[in-house]
Amino acid sequence: MTEPMLRFVSQPQKRPTKRPAIKRRADFKEIYKGFSIAQAEEQSSRCSQCGIPFCSAHCPLGNNIPDWLRLAATDRLKEAYLLSSATNNFPEICGRICPQDRLCEGNCVIHKGFESVTIGGVERFITETAFQNGWVEPNYPENELGKKVGIIGSGPAGLACAENLRAKGYEVHIYERQAQAGGLLRYGIPGFKLEKNIVDRRIELLKKQGVIFHLGQEIGEGPKALSFDSIRNRYDALFIATGVYQARRAHVQGEDLKGVVKALEFLIQAENPEPDYNAKGKKVVVIGGGDTAMDCVRSAIRQGAQKVTCVYRRDRENMPGSRQEVMNAEEEGGIFHFLAAPEAFIGRESVEAVRLKEMRLAVMDANGRRAVDPTGTYTQLDADMVICALGFDPEDLPSKWNEPKLAVTSWKTLSVKDQHYETSLPGIFAGGDIVRGASLVVWAIADGRGAAETMHKYLIKQAAQKIEGAL
Repeated sequence: MTEPMLRFVSQPQKRPTKRPAIKRRADFKEIYKGFSIAQAEEQSSRCSQCGIPFCSAHCPLGNNIPDWLRLAATDRLKEAYLLSSATNNFPEICGRICPQDRLCEGNCVIHKGFESVTIGGVERFITETAFQNGWVEPNYPENELGKKVGIIGSGPAGLACAENLRAKGYEVHIYERQAQAGGLLRYGIPGFKLEKNIVDRRIELLKKQGVIFHLGQEIGEGPKALSFDSIRNRYDALFIATGVYQARRAHVQGEDLKGVVKALEFLIQAENPEPDYNAKGKKVVVIGGGDTAMDCVRSAIRQGAQKVTCVYRRDRENMPGSRQEVMNAEEEGGIFHFLAAPEAFIGRESVEAVRLKEMRLAVMDANGRRAVDPTGTYTQLDADMVICALGFDPEDLPSKWNEPKLAVTSWKTLSVKDQHYETSLPGIFAGGDIVRGASLVVWAIADGRGAAETMHKYLIKQAAQKIEGAL
């Protein structure tokens, strides 16, 4: 029998086909078409099946990537799906939006000279095949445990935690302040990367599993808000997965001018027929170099902007976002102005231009990234709209929830015990961006899974102590 693997020497790397830029920039539909069966098997067969799989080691979820690649290469797709989904609650989502170039694919041992295995494309194919064939089913519990768990936030961390706790037999309630569930997956990621029906499909599975959603429900502040204490007292344990949504300010002159927009506020409405922030016919400047900035660039193009320029204070090599996303933005017409930072937004009532101070790379900072210094020269860009994508900070939850004993770090993220997800309050756990700061969806899923396991152990221990106390 011919060895089905190690074919990277004879089979070149091929990525899923992209729709032509001229067509995809006209709508918000996904840009990748996905692999065919033949393509998926061919690309899976390129895996070297190495003894120490660095792809798995650099996956936050520890996915068994070489194993499900081999299964996919030999047309054992149901087994491949079962193995893939054993460590990942949402493999079809990670296959679409994970920065594989920085994680699994970027650490593939055959990368040099032959190019890495296209892991993300195969992962997406495996799961979509599973959905098409009816292999994806709700993760029903075998027994009901008679205990209730509350989750605040329905982003990837909250959803992953909910699925795993419900599967163990807990009654799970999710509280979401937005009108629809999904958090970042729904409101922060444009359709050209992740169409909303993909998120809807997962939400429906969770509902069938028995997870209960309380939508449009604010915690802490507002006339219809529930107090944190009332939520806390309803459940045997609580998981906080609120994410970080407070936009960082540019702290420059003119920041409050009309036409200067926060990234998330722009993205939430970008796909609406009549959005509050419309780039149509405008000269748009996006400030920032991460994936959110790329989402803003590409969304503004789709709205019909006259010109979209992305300004980033470092160079291309030091951009924090996915290189694939930068390339997609350039293909679609985005212009990049590197080594520049905003010095002022200029205009009377509405923004008319951005004055930039030119920068140069300096020594590496404490995080291993190149610092920047101003050169003393300035340039100016005309702008009818400026979108600030400078990152996100957490809300002040102890104040908002009137819970001063909820400990936070110097960054205002929630403080938790190492690897245990437990906050300073007994029975209250936290994970995802509200603990890490703005991070990747895959890390949020990992935190949700880890927190579910920790909460389960905590509740078992609490039950055992209660029995001992009654004897």
